[in-house]
Amino acid sequence: MAKFIAAVVQNAPVVFDVNATLTKINELTADAAKKGATLVVFPEAFVSAYPKGLDFGARVGMRSAEGRDTFRRYFESAIDVPGPATETLAKTAKTHGVYLVLGVIEREIGTLYCTALFFAPDGTLLGKHRKVMPTAMERIIWGFGDGSTMPVFDTAIGKLGAVICWENYMPLMRMAMYAKGIELYCAPTADDRETWLPSMRHVALEGRCFVLTACQYLRRSDCPTEYAAAQGNDPQTVIMRGGSAIIGPLGQVLAGPLFDQTGILTAEIDLGEIPGAKYDLDVVGHYARPDIFQLHVNEKAARPVVTD
Repeated sequence: MAKFIAAVVQNAPVVFDVNATLTKINELTADAAKKGATLVVFPEAFVSAYPKGLDFGARVGMRSAEGRDTFRRYFESAIDVPGPATETLAKTAKTHGVYLVLGVIEREIGTLYCTALFFAPDGTLLGKHRKVMPTAMERIIWGFGDGSTMPVFDTAIGKLGAVICWENYMPLMRMAMYAKGIELYCAPTADDRETWLPSMRHVALEGRCFVLTACQYLRRSDCPTEYAAAQGNDPQTVIMRGGSAIIGPLGQVLAGPLFDQTGILTAEIDLGEIPGAKYDLDVVGHYARPDIFQLHVNEKAARPVVTD
């Protein structure tokens, strides 16, 4: 199995500005490619915002006019999949010859979804994963994905998939991904706490896979002036401090964690390490007990309206 370089990008979008963010993604991908990267992973909701610190005017039983206006702006900065933005991202992947995995805010009809997109080096949009369980206040602004977008792609560099942020705390979802043979486990996130790295090391150890986790380094100055963040208006205020990392299949930290700055982390990936790692632990193989425990996964699309 050939070795290759993987990169995780820790940076910030131009909040609520799709075109400027797409330009920035192209520049950052070029930087990663110059470092030799074949796979480049961006954080959760990079196009074009993880709106940390906003409340969208929501109280129990109440929504404000100002909150609706903020949501309108957020909706307008989301993207259609497929659509013009995915065509631009496909061009970025093709221009730099990389597999590109990144978090976007996807819109469909009147609902937003937190989504991970996958592009091949030839520019093909391989597919998407919609976050199945938004966390806490995220449920006010994002819909729930269903089981129809939980892919693992068999690519030239390995079996590639993504689990977004706190979906990683859903044991059954992790098990479903392990059962698909995931080797390159991408974990775009907005969790910048010290506890995130131990969680990612656990996933790598449990799944005997490489984990690539990317988080934003976001300052108040990356946001519009009217961005009413709970953290205040000082341009130097850090809203999200990063923590990106790359972890090997025995839980070894290969790069990172990177805090309190932008950067691109790289590490050499050798899929040949995975069989040796699974020698003593394969949670969907010799370390499973299907006679006692079984997981049933519904991967059918859940549609509110079905037309025969």
